[in-house]
Amino acid sequence: MKILVYGINYSPELTGIGKYTGEMVEWMARQGHEVRVITAPPYYPEWKVGEHYSAWRWCKEQGAATVWRCPLYVPKQPSTLKRLLHLGSFALSSFFPLMAQRSWKPDRIIGVVPTLFCTPGMRLLAKLSGAKTLLHIQDYEVDAMLGLGMAGKGKSGRVAKLATAFERSNLHHVDSVSTISRSMMNKAREKGVATDKIIFFPNWSEVARFRDVSAANVAELRRNLGLPDDKKIILYSGNIGEKQGLENVIEAAAQLNTHPWLFVIVGQGGGKARLEKQVSERGLSNVIFFPLQPYDALPALLKMGDCHLVIQKRGAADAVLPSKLTNILAVGGNAVITAEESTELGQLCLAEPGIAVCVEPESVEALTWGIERALALPKNNTVAREYAERTLEKESVLNQFIADISPESSVKPVRACESAQHEGRLNFDGNGDKS
Repeated sequence: MKILVYGINYSPELTGIGKYTGEMVEWMARQGHEVRVITAPPYYPEWKVGEHYSAWRWCKEQGAATVWRCPLYVPKQPSTLKRLLHLGSFALSSFFPLMAQRSWKPDRIIGVVPTLFCTPGMRLLAKLSGAKTLLHIQDYEVDAMLGLGMAGKGKSGRVAKLATAFERSNLHHVDSVSTISRSMMNKAREKGVATDKIIFFPNWSEVARFRDVSAANVAELRRNLGLPDDKKIILYSGNIGEKQGLENVIEAAAQLNTHPWLFVIVGQGGGKARLEKQVSERGLSNVIFFPLQPYDALPALLKMGDCHLVIQKRGAADAVLPSKLTNILAVGGNAVITAEESTELGQLCLAEPGIAVCVEPESVEALTWGIERALALPKNNTVAREYAERTLEKESVLNQFIADISPESSVKPVRACESAQHEGRLNFDGNGDKS
């Protein structure tokens, strides 16, 4: 198939949506599909365009897939307005290379959300080229915005109503909608998407990479990071933004500072400087920050953690399924998850007893209790590892997805859902030439 992938995040971003989109494209190309990508320069989670990339000009990369990088505005400190400008700038700049794909005539256009702003352009290209459209929901942007109070007067405000109507219109006018969890599939139905248009496409783990991590690799990483051998590691690895509510981790560290435990926070994001300031002002010696580690070091990093933190604010957990959890489960880690019982994460913990310790969001008392409980468990969580091997293995997930979107497939998307519940400036033409 000719597959066009369209989304703001892509490799070489090491975390979140960009990581999964990049791995998906590489896998599709290896399977013999002709893949093109329209994306932005890497900027996440640092909110800073990566070295050797530009935020101001288009460029083209040639590899397993042909990739167009489109200019965009990247705010240093994201706010509601700045995020809207950020997303809108990419939707505008990417429209030109997107329309240039008309003569290529893709069979499938996969739009990755965020950003929903790109969906009208994707739908227009589909009309002009005859392609089928699939909107892959990694993050319900509107729900996350409303849940975190970023739209002013909640769901009754003018901005919220406009955003909800825009989202609903785009969900209803694509050929298929895929998303990463059962609760997010249910949310698509609540938004009026027909059941037979919904595909279950979960985030995955390269389970084999995380299954057998050598003690020598863990010891070497620990030495490189300067971490003592006699202290247990409470690890948070990932984006340090506004959705997580990591201030409570700092408060928990303050309350647990008499224990031989270290809180290790690995990552980047708009909230990191604020957290570092809190730690410095309180004189906490049991909290250490590190930048994102190379992807090759991730198995050893996760294996090093005696307790993993999957932290989100109340109201965000049902809209966003943290991608970091898949690899934590694959490595057999003991995680403390902050989520209400009704959310996807809460339901996972109820359905798979022992997979993680689930506690109330935004409660320091609950978080400290969860950490103490997780650290009392055996280091190797067999429930978590067996779940990952059964449901999250990369090859199985991607093979099922490509089968669901293939023209010759006789399996309707709803069947996939049902089974899952059981388990310089450029001048663009259709060939991507530039002048």
